[in-house]
Amino acid sequence: MPIRPENVLRYPPDWPAISLAIKERAGWRCECMGECGRGTHPGRCPNVHEGEAYGTGSIVCLTTAHLDHTPENVDPANLRAMCQGCHLHLDAGHHAVTRATTRARALADAGQLAVDVGAAATPVMPPTRPQTARTATARDSEQLPLLLDLPEHPEGTRP
Repeated sequence: MPIRPENVLRYPPDWPAISLAIKERAGWRCECMGECGRGTHPGRCPNVHEGEAYGTGSIVCLTTAHLDHTPENVDPANLRAMCQGCHLHLDAGHHAVTRATTRARALADAGQLAVDVGAAATPVMPPTRPQTARTATARDSEQLPLLLDLPEHPEGTRP
């Protein structure tokens, strides 16, 4: 993901080499094991750099994500190679907090007075959603024949 101009100085000068090493460590495959919270892949995400993304078919761009959202922390344990989908989902809460802070600053700069409503006005990063692997149930196997026996639709119509 591109580095915002205001954050460039927060990254070490050798960031390109660090990021490359993380992607090579991952074998150029997304390392997300569900910490993104998408809930769309049991276990490790199957997306591979420049391959087709599962579910969308778009081209995968592998990125390097900071699990703690702190660019200065380049400890390899804090970094994961992630496809753009997992990275965006991982950062969604952080982006929401940043967006709220930026809007509040813009309103204040425009002369809008802040209303103090206590802790309710403070943006808080939501907790990450743990991923749980879904297992097939007896009900799933009962429903499958029903789904496969769908009626035919007349030509030129959509189901």
